[in-house]
Amino acid sequence: MASEYLKWKYRDVKPDEPIQYTAQEKRKNWWVYHKWHVLIAVVLVLIAGDILYDALGIGQVKPDYQLAYVGDAALPDDAAAALSEALAGLGQDSNGDGRTAVKINQYVSGRGVSDAAGYAAATTVTLMGDLEEADSYFFLLQDPDAFQKEYGVLRRLDGTLPEEDVKDADGCCLAWGDCPALSALELGDYTMQVLGQQVTGRCQELLSGLYVARRGFWTERTVPNPEDCDGLWAAMTEGAMP
Repeated sequence: MASEYLKWKYRDVKPDEPIQYTAQEKRKNWWVYHKWHVLIAVVLVLIAGDILYDALGIGQVKPDYQLAYVGDAALPDDAAAALSEALAGLGQDSNGDGRTAVKINQYVSGRGVSDAAGYAAATTVTLMGDLEEADSYFFLLQDPDAFQKEYGVLRRLDGTLPEEDVKDADGCCLAWGDCPALSALELGDYTMQVLGQQVTGRCQELLSGLYVARRGFWTERTVPNPEDCDGLWAAMTEGAMP
């Protein structure tokens, strides 16, 4: 009975007519209810694109050679870029991409900075990854004896491999200044910020206290282009006096 009564009571009430939205209002309503879905999708697409970009190396120059610098403080950007370009001039296009490129991988202990222990630990992890993947064939070292004692990967200057119990760099490296080809490189000046002050110097002077060495391999695993790497090493050390 109640339902019949309600029907009678509201017999003259007409249902509301559906609201007619304009195209602009429809788009606005759609955005209100779906904007977070769209934003999340955009973020996911950007992440996927970045991963794919790195994986395929799109737009990136693949290095023909890699050199690991190991020291207390990072090389200034100017010095690293000049060294990379100069060494490329001594090498050749090993991977066939139409240009010769040398990548400088910097592994810095951070001695003297706050949280030096954590800094050094992170550097050790990344350097170990480099050695494990056989990325760097050449080394530019501040303390070759400490490096060889820790990692034991340096090859002798005569091309032979040290015995496993030999943990010093004697006969495995050359001082930068003892290599005429390196000392003659036109590297120009560098500029860097030190304690808020701009410091300028000669790249050759900065590198003069370092040592160069190359990687030794005790297994079949090696760099993709060992012959070309040996050729660049010969060019770098031509006329050198051990």
